[in-house]
Amino acid sequence: MFAAAIGSPNLMLQATIFLGAALLFVPLGKRFGIATVLGYLITGLILGPSAFDIVGDAESLLHFSEFGVVMLLFIIGLELQPSRLWALRRSIFMLGGLQVGLTGVLLMAILYQFFSLQLDTAFIVGFGLALSSTAFVLQILTEKQQLSSTHGREAFTILLFQDIAVIPLLAVIPFLSGVREQSYDLIYFGKVFAVFAGLIFSSRYIVRPFFKFVALSGASELLTAVALFIVMGVSILMEHIGLSMALGAFLTGVLLADSEYRHELEASIEPFKGLLLGLFFMSVGMLTDVKLVMSQPIFIIGCAIGLMLLKFGVVASIAKVSGNRWPTSIRLGVTLAQGGEFAFVLFSVASAQNVLRPELANMLNLIVTISMALTPVAFVLLEKFGEPYFAKRKPSREYDTIPDEEHAVIIAGFGRVGQIIGRVLRLHNIEFTAIERSANRVDFVRKFGNQVYYGDPKNPEILRAAGIKKARLFIIAVDDLERSITTAQYLTRNYPKLIILARARDRQHYYRLREVGVRHIWRETYLSSLDMSRESLQLLGISPQKARETIQTFRNYDDDLIERQQAIYGDEASMIESAQSALAELESLFDEDIDKARKMDLGEFHEALKQQATPVEVTEKDIPNNHV
Repeated sequence: MFAAAIGSPNLMLQATIFLGAALLFVPLGKRFGIATVLGYLITGLILGPSAFDIVGDAESLLHFSEFGVVMLLFIIGLELQPSRLWALRRSIFMLGGLQVGLTGVLLMAILYQFFSLQLDTAFIVGFGLALSSTAFVLQILTEKQQLSSTHGREAFTILLFQDIAVIPLLAVIPFLSGVREQSYDLIYFGKVFAVFAGLIFSSRYIVRPFFKFVALSGASELLTAVALFIVMGVSILMEHIGLSMALGAFLTGVLLADSEYRHELEASIEPFKGLLLGLFFMSVGMLTDVKLVMSQPIFIIGCAIGLMLLKFGVVASIAKVSGNRWPTSIRLGVTLAQGGEFAFVLFSVASAQNVLRPELANMLNLIVTISMALTPVAFVLLEKFGEPYFAKRKPSREYDTIPDEEHAVIIAGFGRVGQIIGRVLRLHNIEFTAIERSANRVDFVRKFGNQVYYGDPKNPEILRAAGIKKARLFIIAVDDLERSITTAQYLTRNYPKLIILARARDRQHYYRLREVGVRHIWRETYLSSLDMSRESLQLLGISPQKARETIQTFRNYDDDLIERQQAIYGDEASMIESAQSALAELESLFDEDIDKARKMDLGEFHEALKQQATPVEVTEKDIPNNHV
């Protein structure tokens, strides 16, 4: 039946239309700042009955595309290594558990009390709306470079818990539905236990050896076949015993998360997951009745805004109680205020199993979609009104009072570079004064027993308080380029006898430091890169001595080159010409070294042969040159 459907010209035409529409509208939406999920939904709206009504049977398409959700949950399971879950357990289960639990219960109570929904329906709707959009939020945080911020990290852990929470929510739907007449007796639970035990056993003792067997065959396409076979087989098995296919896929992913083939599995499933998820969101868009918005615009848009306000309030309150400052809590609340793509999944499954009425599911899909569409607007309001207000209200912290200890060494900047230098100095009992401009970093490193003072190293008063007049060595380990240059410029002008050591992020930073008079400069990735290059040469069969000589030759030449380019670093055309000339010159230099080595080896080889009784004619091709 499935094969016949695949061969159907009608289905082939529909698939072509879907692919063409997605290729047109999704990238077009991205150019206007619309997230990929919304792009697929809008594509579905355009193809569905609300617009051109190109595809007729959207229900069948939805059931087929739900397999994309199964694959998504399998990949989420692969990402959730037990060790990683344990390391993040506090953030995930405390923040995430409180957010989902409180938001779900509040929404459930409101829906039951004020909208007269049945308790089982209110449960699914409330907890479905409690979930936020993982894809949407992570995309926005990445674009705004906020993923490593406090609210970005906490948003990630809450989303991680939400992804896990989807599993029991999907699993409970059959229990709430009257569609399946399943007797949940001891035999049934015995089957469930046997299946789970079988999954644990087979994931370690069957799947992994079998994957290794297939990988050794060298047929890369079979790796994809194995990945699909695992997901489809477990999903069918779980459905056969009356549990969610998504639950089985998720658990299988978790069991294989620490497998050496995890990345191959993920890479094999990823394209299918992406396409089927896109198809799923398009089918949700097709089934969304836009006429509902036209008929009840105030009610539906009002519900979307009300949902966002309620979730914002709950998330911000939880974040504040957890010890965050109000600005961070508010940012986190704005980030997670929308509904999510898993709400579509829950509502479609619940609708298919008669837990939700189709018209209610359509209305809920619209509310979630509108809340997602309003999220960028919420971020604009936060940036326009919230951030300036936070900046004004930010408590000004006084710089630390530095005791008059007059150490011989001052370290400006106590991040990753400054801390390593400080640890080495401490091993030799060399006292130093460390100054750091970031108050958060100062508080953090003090927890580990480091003595560091909060202050701005380019501030003359701070430098005088640190004992700059008595210092012999000043180490500039500041990450900010302009602050580094300004500090170096002040020191070279006012303390010419002071020895300055500075880190440079790149060649441009190096040139500018040299320009203001600093002579001892370390490019921060340069030495580690040379060391990695030396190790690479040795691992490729080149002798350790020859590898060291190669790196030393390169280093000597590059040190000379950077001195020559100092005068022209501001002229891009001259720099490009100089770099091309230098590359040719360096290649010529290495060729000369190779010729010398070969001639030297040939002479040594002839000398050894002279001592033999029988003369042998030797040519250069007879000389082993593995070291070259």
